[in-house]
Amino acid sequence: MNQIEEKLKASISQAVEEAFGISFSAADAAIEIPKDKSHGDYATNTAMRLAKVVKQNPRMIAETLVSKIDKEAAGIDRCEIAGPGFINFTMKSDSLSNVIKTVLEKKDEYGCSDTGKGVKINLEYVSANPTGDLHPGHARGAATGDSCARLLKMAGFDVTREFYVNDAGNQIDNMGRSLQARYLQACGVDCEMPEDGYHGPDLIAMAETLKAEYGDTLAHKDKQETFEIFREKGLVMELDKLKRDLALFKVEFDVWTSERSIYARGLVERAVNTLIEQGMTYEAEGALWLKTTTFGDDKDRVLRRSNGAYTYLTPDIAYHLDKLDRGYDQLVNFFGADHHGYITRLKSAIQALGYASDKLDVDIIQMARMIKDGEEFKLSKRSGKSVALRDLIEEAGADAVRYFFASRAADTQMDFDLDMATKQSNENPVYYAQYAHARMCSILNAASDIEIADSFELITHPKELALCRQLNEFAGVVADAAVTRMPHKMCNYIRALAQNFHSFYADCKVVDRDNIALSSQRLALVMAAKMTMKNALNSIGVSAPERM
Repeated sequence: MNQIEEKLKASISQAVEEAFGISFSAADAAIEIPKDKSHGDYATNTAMRLAKVVKQNPRMIAETLVSKIDKEAAGIDRCEIAGPGFINFTMKSDSLSNVIKTVLEKKDEYGCSDTGKGVKINLEYVSANPTGDLHPGHARGAATGDSCARLLKMAGFDVTREFYVNDAGNQIDNMGRSLQARYLQACGVDCEMPEDGYHGPDLIAMAETLKAEYGDTLAHKDKQETFEIFREKGLVMELDKLKRDLALFKVEFDVWTSERSIYARGLVERAVNTLIEQGMTYEAEGALWLKTTTFGDDKDRVLRRSNGAYTYLTPDIAYHLDKLDRGYDQLVNFFGADHHGYITRLKSAIQALGYASDKLDVDIIQMARMIKDGEEFKLSKRSGKSVALRDLIEEAGADAVRYFFASRAADTQMDFDLDMATKQSNENPVYYAQYAHARMCSILNAASDIEIADSFELITHPKELALCRQLNEFAGVVADAAVTRMPHKMCNYIRALAQNFHSFYADCKVVDRDNIALSSQRLALVMAAKMTMKNALNSIGVSAPERM
């Protein structure tokens, strides 16, 4: 929430108490921005919400409130009643333009708040199997998760970014066998790929690397004897490649947790024993079952099969127990849509361990269809026909890829139009936003000899005030996008900020050598817009270039 809204809410709360003698929290005074600018800068429906309480017509309530509201304290120029009882507020020019000073003082910190109050939150995202190239589904998860992490930090949360490495399953064995086959082929040995193997070109390149290291010595040994070498070497190379690609995408992690380490540290046995001790398991058909139906699952789940092997769920439970033991207030997982059915059993396991179900939130990341020349790319990691993240970055750039993925709600289907992402025109939303920032920089550079003002009484043009109002909204959008974990709200803000700036620039001459006083104040507004745009773009991991 910005200072203007805080003052409006406080004034409404005070007016309600004075007019009707009832306690009315400022937090309950809903404030919105009218879509029709002729309806003022802000509006409230408080009168309609009070109708049942005070048993009066909403318009009569609105009239009473308008007579009681301290306009001077709230910085209001005028109040108008509309429709069934809306109160529209038109703010004084200086109420809106004061944001310029705030932005210039806070600079890179503008938009930050203490909304999160230091709550410790663990975000786990991407967590791709290290068996091949990252594909667009991973990229969407990476863009969403990393943007959420940035926004949450800005909003005052204590954020840890975590990647869970699935390095203990059959997929890793299949990758190792596939790499072994590619190595043998590179050595001239007739060898077929495994039935469940991976056919990506990355394994062919890795096989050549191993051939350069070992020559053909491994080709003359028993395949079972050398399998572990291919498994381990392949895992290291795939993981290194994955980290390089994520870094290229400007995505970093604070913690990398290995599934193997969960077993090695005895955490799986500990989690199972904890569940047994808490009476949340039973044995049937030689297997150990978890009572997940107690917490809403459609059936109980096997923890340990009759052959003694743990199921996929069991190390996941141990992993989440480990995260909880690390003292996080909230765990958030970003899962692909194919894991939707897994959410209930995992949340049930959290409850079985003695924690509230809302201790873990799971956000679903839908797949994205890749479109080029009007046709869809088909994706398949095992066939080797997938579109790799690094290919997308090389084609469109990390900024465009990140912006496009962040611009839609993660739980909705989307088409990623590669042709649009590479356009150097205002049709491309990321280009439009970055061009606005570059234009701001160009204006400031061209007028570097004019001192930036520290008072803004001349900022009165409707387009200037519209831009100021947009700047005022930034911290509230950051907090809202962070708490809801919806980075697309920030993309909407970025687009609106760019639109407001371009509109202001079209109607208001910024550099006027015949009116230095006005130019000085408009340059301050441009500077504030530039800082805000940079902070907004950075909040979703997109750069703010000074030249285009």
